[in-house]
Amino acid sequence: MGRVSRAIAHLDKAAVEQKLQTLNSDWQRYRWLIVYQALVQPKPAPEIAQSLGVSVALVHKVISQYNRIGVVALETPGKGGRRNCYLSLRQEQEFLEKLGKKVVAGERLTTDPIKQAYEQQLGHRVHKTTIYRLLERHGWRRQEGRIKQ
Repeated sequence: MGRVSRAIAHLDKAAVEQKLQTLNSDWQRYRWLIVYQALVQPKPAPEIAQSLGVSVALVHKVISQYNRIGVVALETPGKGGRRNCYLSLRQEQEFLEKLGKKVVAGERLTTDPIKQAYEQQLGHRVHKTTIYRLLERHGWRRQEGRIKQ
């Protein structure tokens, strides 16, 4: 039998239960369930891990962070997401709206002039795949040699 994993009561049982009801993300739910079990029924990390279907390392990590930092440790944005970008989504939409007027007017639009305009707005060069991802992200597509909205 290993060492019992206990969570410090930064929040009481009712507050953790309330938090579990409001979560939409599975990975956040697992983290809060780990803390809940360590608060309500402290037991060794391997038993918590087995009952929740997570790794022992995750149980150790979550309980350790929660005990040291508190609730803030569990409310991180998580992995992934769009952290490195040249323009915000709103700025990208505004950029493409200007180009959309040309498309509506019937002008033939390819990725080269889009890339040039984008680089001019940014003030530096970008790779062509940046433009392809930008267009895909906003629902633009290539059709008959032209870019369509």
